[in-house]
Amino acid sequence: MSTSKQFSRRTFLRGLGVGAALPWLETMGPLVAWADTSIDGKAITRYPDPAVEVIDPRFAKYKVGNAVVERLWTGSRWAEGPVWFGDGGYLLWSDIPNNCILKWQEATGMVSVYRKPANYTNGHTRDRQGRLISCEHGTRRVTRTEYDGTITVLIDTFEGKRFNAPNDAVVHPDGHIWFTDPGYGILSHYEGHKAEFELPTSVYRLNPDTGEAVVVTEEIERPNGICFSPDYNKLYVADTGSPKNIVVHDVVNGEGLANKQVFADMASGAADGLRCDTDGNLWAGTGWVGEGYDGVHIFAPDGTLIGKIHLPEICANICFGGVKRNRLFMAGS
Repeated sequence: MSTSKQFSRRTFLRGLGVGAALPWLETMGPLVAWADTSIDGKAITRYPDPAVEVIDPRFAKYKVGNAVVERLWTGSRWAEGPVWFGDGGYLLWSDIPNNCILKWQEATGMVSVYRKPANYTNGHTRDRQGRLISCEHGTRRVTRTEYDGTITVLIDTFEGKRFNAPNDAVVHPDGHIWFTDPGYGILSHYEGHKAEFELPTSVYRLNPDTGEAVVVTEEIERPNGICFSPDYNKLYVADTGSPKNIVVHDVVNGEGLANKQVFADMASGAADGLRCDTDGNLWAGTGWVGEGYDGVHIFAPDGTLIGKIHLPEICANICFGGVKRNRLFMAGS
């Protein structure tokens, strides 16, 4: 832990950049918000928040009439990998170019540096024991932060070759870690260290107990965001290659993939981080188009776009959090 800064509530909500949060998902339990500013820094004069768009009636039940999008903090060059720690009441996220992991404490509104340097860490998740799992660009590996703060390297090579730059990860109930390796961290020195690709861009399944991994698919050009459906029978992956689609696979015996299909065509933009809610809707951080597109797109299980959360910047990744896990945290830049 190092330098931190305490913000007043008004300053905190009126910041100009990175984190945003929305008290959300009424079906998962209500959460009261005392926000008094919108994400553009102007006083909110009318509910409901126009940033939350209902496209299909199926999305209407998730829109809380007097809940608004709040901007929580600014300052990251590229915010990624938000992960919620309910046991500590805090959120972690990566600022990849600044080579640090930041921490927002809900009770105090304090933002501090959790880890720096952080090996240009990108995506995070938690394992079944609550430990932090991280995808590191700089060291091209997947790590686990133990309860005492020490870091265990889970894997850094495959068949004798270095990974490209692990990007995002999700944990299966059996404890295996599924992670993507599109290689963005070796394209330049901005989010890692420029280097040559040694392996195909792939999705892997890692046994953290043995350190052994298998390729579950090499059929996605740039596998990026990743998540399971609530029943773990489907795996969603955001492809930020060409075309920029979200694809879905059937999960076979918890180990392999079959029946790859295009779940959502992202048109001129792209999806990045993915999360499913308890009803099976897919929430996707989106961007690279501009106003009216950038933010979060929400898809029903059948692939229909049912809602949007409009943000004034690209949303690279998201996670659910809060006491009832009914708050959506959005990492925007």
